[in-house]
Amino acid sequence: MPRRCRTAPAPSSFLSRPALKPDQPSIGYGDLLPDTGEPGFGVYVHWPFCAAKCPYCDFNSHVRHQPVDQPRFAAAFLREMEWMRKLSGPKTVTSIFLGGGTPSLMAPETVEAILDGIARHWHVPDGIEITMEANPSSVEATRFRGYRAAGVNRVSLGVQALNDADLKFLGRLHNVEDALKAIGLARDIFPRMSFDLIYARPHQTVEAWEAELRQAISYAVDHLSLYQLTIEEGTPFFGLHKAGKFIVPDGDQSALLYEATQEITAREGLPAYEVSNHARPGAESRHNLTYWRYGDYAGIGPGAHGRLTRGRDKLATATERRPETWVDQVEKNGHGMVDEELLGYDEQADELLLMGLRLKEGVDLARWQQLSGRDPDPNREQALLDHGFIERLGNSRLRCTPSGMLILDSVVADLAC
Repeated sequence: MPRRCRTAPAPSSFLSRPALKPDQPSIGYGDLLPDTGEPGFGVYVHWPFCAAKCPYCDFNSHVRHQPVDQPRFAAAFLREMEWMRKLSGPKTVTSIFLGGGTPSLMAPETVEAILDGIARHWHVPDGIEITMEANPSSVEATRFRGYRAAGVNRVSLGVQALNDADLKFLGRLHNVEDALKAIGLARDIFPRMSFDLIYARPHQTVEAWEAELRQAISYAVDHLSLYQLTIEEGTPFFGLHKAGKFIVPDGDQSALLYEATQEITAREGLPAYEVSNHARPGAESRHNLTYWRYGDYAGIGPGAHGRLTRGRDKLATATERRPETWVDQVEKNGHGMVDEELLGYDEQADELLLMGLRLKEGVDLARWQQLSGRDPDPNREQALLDHGFIERLGNSRLRCTPSGMLILDSVVADLAC
């Protein structure tokens, strides 16, 4: 059973408004600080534990059949923050993201301790976006209100499908009734809410997906993450798919599903601002924009990655993936780092291009040219322009067209050469 959260409010440094009362409706996303368009500095904290491992998931997530020692892990997060603060120097945080795994398996007290620690090590203004990922099967009202009191102001729900048969196929522990209850609670308690859906599922038609997508949009969300099902090596789905146990839509059918996704979300006021993410204007995920705009972020916890600017270099960091090994290392060394690499200008330019072309706003060409020391190859660029895969936004930005988004990897590869 989850512990009851404390009713005392979180420190004011995290709250842009008082915690919501049980009968108080959520407040619009406009109350968060506006997006400045700058890359920003984010803090990512990885909670690696799940109640069950989904068969399509290749993320760093782990199932433990005994209760996790949350005070021990919270103390380790705080110690690793000290190390990351030394690497980053003083920064103003523009977003915080609690990802996983299933962060909603944490007690509210654990979340509060983590957020308090971030505020001690960096400057955290009022009104920044603080997101937590949650699964509908681990949701209940007391816990959600505890997270809100701790300072969380945006929740991202792993719904994944809105029919029970596909939820079972995807290995989810919740059903549609659980999902709708979680969506309702999130909408009532948090100022901002998003949820994920996976499409291009076996036997899924365009018509069925369109109906499901309209249903999702009807729940008054301001943000949706819509991902095509991919079969990743090392997952149970990889072996089942290879053995012919199920078939996913082919390339042509997947393209039709993608095009229907873009058309419906744009018509309903949630246009794509990134290849798989859709939002009402002003409700875009600030933390994910930091990644795609190639900003800095501190990655804390088992298997977390980070990017920290050091002069003109950028330090790429990665921590130990296995949770128990990570916590042992943090207790011994003050951090769980297993990889630190200074990225040169060419590597930074490639990452900037790879991330930025995912965005509807595209890539800042001056920044790319400063890192790479060159202009895009005119012949390659012209070929992509002629085929309608990319377009210029004045002289300052370059972006993929909707057709280019369908072959994004190839576009990036051509431009990066």
